[in-house]
Amino acid sequence: MGQKTNPTGFRLGIIKGWDSNWYSDDNQPNLIMEDEKLREYLRARLRNGGLSNVIIERTPKRILLTLRTSRPGVIIGKGGEQIELLREELKKITSKEVQINVSEIKRPELDASLVAQNIAQQLTSRVSFRRAMKTAIASAMRMGAKGIKVRCAGRLGGAEMARTEQYKEGQVPLHTIRSDIDYWNTTANTIYGSIGVSVWIFKGEIIGDVDLTPGAQAAKEAESKRGRRGGDDRGKRNNRRR
Repeated sequence: MGQKTNPTGFRLGIIKGWDSNWYSDDNQPNLIMEDEKLREYLRARLRNGGLSNVIIERTPKRILLTLRTSRPGVIIGKGGEQIELLREELKKITSKEVQINVSEIKRPELDASLVAQNIAQQLTSRVSFRRAMKTAIASAMRMGAKGIKVRCAGRLGGAEMARTEQYKEGQVPLHTIRSDIDYWNTTANTIYGSIGVSVWIFKGEIIGDVDLTPGAQAAKEAESKRGRRGGDDRGKRNNRRR
């Protein structure tokens, strides 16, 4: 029944970290509800900001939010005024000091959350579901994905009977725990009803120890990008010398 398992939950604590990082003896239900309330508010408030996910860390008197987004400029605003306004709004909701960090996603085509949101937005705008799915697959593979699977379920194309359509390219090994699978599902609210959109993106295998501390993945992506640039520059210089 591997196809029924959430790929992220299946890998938690092994190659995937948690989106909520805190400990509480007797107040867990309230904090879990507050985390969900914060995420719902941020998704509604920043629906045009390319928000992928929100990582929450807590101390007794402070909440640290890391917003992973493909459009940091929209969230931060001119001179940081938008981020300060958002911080004050969240402070009123939680009655605690709130600190916000913004982490940029360099390649949104490889982020399952952003891909699913983009497909759902196109379906809402009456774009052909096949075109939306195939475009997302082509973009992900072009940006270096090892494999991608996209599934849409509902009254596709306005059909009277609901059905499921799925497209896949490359490998998506869901049973291999060391496989870095990014997964997300969302709902597109069309004039014909709700359509479920699920996206799996395989980015390659992870070998060795993994740093699961909050923000480690974003730092790794930034370091990897700097390394690729340095390698490309060195290669070009060597070619010129020859």
